[in-house]
Amino acid sequence: MFKKILIANRGEIAVRIIRACKEWGISTVAVHSDVDRDSMHVRMADESVCVGSHQPANSYLNIPALMSAIEITNAEAVHPGYGFLSENAEFCKKIKNEKIVWIGPDAETIELMGDKINSKNFCIKQNIPTLSKTSKLSDAKKIGYPILVKASAGGGGKGMRVVNSPKELDDSVAAAKREAKSSFGDNRVFLEKFIEKSRHIEVQVLGDNFGNVIHLGERECSIQRRHQKIIEESPSLRLTEDLRQNITSTAVELAKKLNYKSAGTVEFIFDENTNEFWFLEVNTRLQVEHPVTEMVTGIDLVKEQIKVASGKRLSFQQSDIVFKGHAIEARLYAENPNNDFLPETGTIANLSFSNSVNIRWDSGIKKGDKVTPDFDPMLAKVISFSETREESA
Repeated sequence: MFKKILIANRGEIAVRIIRACKEWGISTVAVHSDVDRDSMHVRMADESVCVGSHQPANSYLNIPALMSAIEITNAEAVHPGYGFLSENAEFCKKIKNEKIVWIGPDAETIELMGDKINSKNFCIKQNIPTLSKTSKLSDAKKIGYPILVKASAGGGGKGMRVVNSPKELDDSVAAAKREAKSSFGDNRVFLEKFIEKSRHIEVQVLGDNFGNVIHLGERECSIQRRHQKIIEESPSLRLTEDLRQNITSTAVELAKKLNYKSAGTVEFIFDENTNEFWFLEVNTRLQVEHPVTEMVTGIDLVKEQIKVASGKRLSFQQSDIVFKGHAIEARLYAENPNNDFLPETGTIANLSFSNSVNIRWDSGIKKGDKVTPDFDPMLAKVISFSETREESA
């Protein structure tokens, strides 16, 4: 097992990873921007390194500074968390070139699945159910309206537009391209069929370096705002056992085709009217909503990631996984509901957490912390667990 792991992230996910490492006696290194110098993840880690004082958010994207932090602390492995560089294939390659272990899938998998056009083409070749798509505006009629314009390098709802008629197409594509270029530095977009009455179903998968791949059930993330998830739960009440078997086995099949290692999530769009589902994307990292899976399976996903990265086989087979109860996660945002839920800044004047045994808090904040405009407004997550959905809610 590793002696020291550097966490290339901040906030609640950095705290989450540090806690898992502490339970195993693994030393941790936190990185931080100047404004994060006194944050919870820095205080909890055994060591810390400042990776930037200007433009705080860019500090966590500063690959040269992160590589220097790895070198001066002699970290053996890097856990990227989620967001920032967690799905950056170049960062993964640089880590591995220095003989440091990347706690996540291979760079080739990250690169392939990070491009929505290429990932969909791969799934079509592998006979994974995939919605019809095109990069040619002239082929829009073949797909049929309504159509969804999506950024190839996108995420978080950016570079995405719903088009209901041909007269809206040109303006919608132009707007999506501008947003995609601004957000991702890549203005490529494509068109696919928009499913009007849909649900967002995703499957947690785990793979090791020996070809073993299993799933840990599904999560439903249909409650969203501006294409951003705000409520996640497991299991989905909409799936029958047959549908659940079909969608989870499809996720495992795809993960095996990818020779997937570590934790990952295969996302699907599900049509409520027809019970059909189609591939959406693969998130080649830990998800924000991973705690609901942990609650219903009793499996620590961060520890499993570390095990796999250290060269160990998965410690269980599919038949060993037992699903119990129902878990719901709500994200805690620094937003103003009276201002269209736009982000707010300020100082956390008071903070307290429930001590209920059925409630889990994943947080990276403390009383007195300043919420700045430099980072995503999500501050913490509250996860409830009980035997039924009604009790969890």
